[in-house]
Amino acid sequence: MILDIIRQQVEILRRPLAAVVLSTLPRKSSPSLLLLHWHGFAADERPQPPPATGIQRLQVPLPSSALQLSRNWSQLEELDQEMLDAAWQLGAWNLVREERRACNQVGASTCEAVACRQAFGDNPLEPADEAHLVEDAPDRGALRDAAARMGYVRWLFRPVADGLWRGAGPDDSLLADGGRRPPCPVAPRAAVGTRVSLSSYQLGRIDGIVLP
Repeated sequence: MILDIIRQQVEILRRPLAAVVLSTLPRKSSPSLLLLHWHGFAADERPQPPPATGIQRLQVPLPSSALQLSRNWSQLEELDQEMLDAAWQLGAWNLVREERRACNQVGASTCEAVACRQAFGDNPLEPADEAHLVEDAPDRGALRDAAARMGYVRWLFRPVADGLWRGAGPDDSLLADGGRRPPCPVAPRAAVGTRVSLSSYQLGRIDGIVLP
């Protein structure tokens, strides 16, 4: 399960999560790329100025983790369910699913091309910088290139449990640790198919009256 993989990675790194992203192709049993974006900084391992200069060692953002998941599935709703379970138990306010078109066709914008590359772990702002990602995803490049030709699906949520969003706002559905008990009460929705779409699954709630 995706939730088990996320928890395993959190246990290994012991750093708060900023966001969880899953991207795949709209084809049965296509591999998926799970991106875990961490909050925190680490020492820059690139060559540094000599100590005599008085310049302190630079701190850089923690690299994201990219994990390839290869499993059989026939409907995107199956991946929906796994991401809903993970987002629910990790206390996310919502889960967003985007169905995106191919970006290497006539009429596609630069923003669409950048979004496609980011969905599969690229850093379009610094293409030569590989320090932004630690990956165990041998087919990541092939998935990215295929997504540019045929489109892709991306899921995104921001966890509260094991994450940095504890103080982002009130949510009366959360337990003391920022998570929720299973099962997730929200059901998957059918995929749109060839059209561009955005679906937002609402998970959190506010029971009281919010005054302006």
